Amino acid sequence: MDAARIAELLEPFLETVANGQRPTTNDVLHQHISTYINLLLRWNSRINLTAVRDPEQIVTRHFGESLFAARVLFPRLSSVSSVPSAVTALDSPRTADIGSGAGFPGIPIKLWAPQISLTLIESNHKKAAFLGEVARALRLTDVNIKNARAETLPQYSFDLVTLRAVERFDKILPIASDLLAPGGLLALLIGSSQLAEAKAALPVLSWSTPIPIPLSDSRILVTAQT
Repeated sequence: MDAARIAELLEPFLETVANGQRPTTNDVLHQHISTYINLLLRWNSRINLTAVRDPEQIVTRHFGESLFAARVLFPRLSSVSSVPSAVTALDSPRTADIGSGAGFPGIPIKLWAPQISLTLIESNHKKAAFLGEVARALRLTDVNIKNARAETLPQYSFDLVTLRAVERFDKILPIASDLLAPGGLLALLIGSSQLAEAKAALPVLSWSTPIPIPLSDSRILVTAQT
């Protein structure tokens, strides 16, 4: 897919930040996204990774949302961060993406913030194999793919845990919380109708004000700190 078109499609998700400056993407990122899309479409013909088949919709619905979360969680230019310093101040924040599936939002966050130590948790063997192929194709380092259920991982292992479009939402939330180290952050990319359920499942966490996802009527990013 053309890099200029990818940049154009991503623009609404990376608009002006708090200090009036605009985060910049680059040709390397756009080439990574193009390679990723090619792999995704090729593998999607064999296993069900995404119901979205149109490359432009893949950019906006998957990469756009994921990079929007990355921009908020790991701001490059903004002098005002909405993320607790306990996470952003770390040299290599230990980050886990639960139910990673096709790799969203975990891999785009890694592309945006290469300094993170990323663990992709995916219980489906074929999907985990796809994640390994993407990591190799994009030459990503410090990426660990766990072909396992999240509840089998040691508690308190991560500084940041992300969730997007996972099954058994009500059951996975306490598991995600258990994976967080003290002061860690849970980041959810969800529908606004799921927010009350999330807060009810984890009432002891400190919840942020939800941030609307660009180009969506109902999708939000919300974080909660232990």
